[in-house]
Order: sequence, then structure tokens, then C-alpha cells
Amino acid sequence: MKTWKIADIWTFIKNSFTAILKGEFLLRLNIGRYFVHIVYTFFLFAMVIWLSLMIETSMAKVEKNKAILRELEIQHSQKTFEVVKLSRRSEVESELKRLGSNIGEPQKPATVLK
Repeated sequence: MKTWKIADIWTFIKNSFTAILKGEFLLRLNIGRYFVHIVYTFFLFAMVIWLSLMIETSMAKVEKNKAILRELEIQHSQKTFEVVKLSRRSEVESELKRLGSNIGEPQKPATVLK
């Protein structure tokens, strides 16, 4: 049985690193027949990462649009309140007087023309 030395470990690491750089690491481990499986697994991992990024982007858009929708609902409520306030008779009459108009509420019923 051979004993391992620190120099042997350093040589193994150096040889493995050079094999990785040259692209021979899988061939040195003699697992070239599983190359298709390794590529397929890499492809699946890449697809999972890409899909999760797309989902995260979509969720960020949804949250941004929810905030915009809340703000638009507030603006809509304010506009509705203003329209209801301005449609009251007393408000219309006071607004007309403020603008200097002689128009007011009718004093007698309208005449029907035949």
C-alpha cells in the first residue's frame, strides 16, 4: 500500500487543474460515455435558472402594477368625489354666482311648446 505525501496531493491538484483547462478532465476520469447525460443535466439546470429569473421578473412587474393600480384607484375616488360635489344644486349655483353669471334656479315651471 502506497502512502500519500503532500507533494503527491499537490501534483494531483495541479494535473486536475491543467486537465480542466485543456478540456480533458472527463476523459481522464473515463466517463466520456456519460458526456451526453452531463450535457443534458447542465441544460436542465440552465433552464431551471432561466425560468426562475423569468418568474422573478414577472412577479416584480406584477407588484409594480399593483402599486400603480392602487394609486389610480385613489385618484379615481377623488375625481368621483369632486364630480358628486360639483353636481349638487347649491354648489352649481354658488359656482355660477362666483363666475358672474345671471343664471339661477327657475322661478316658475317651464313652458311646454306644442
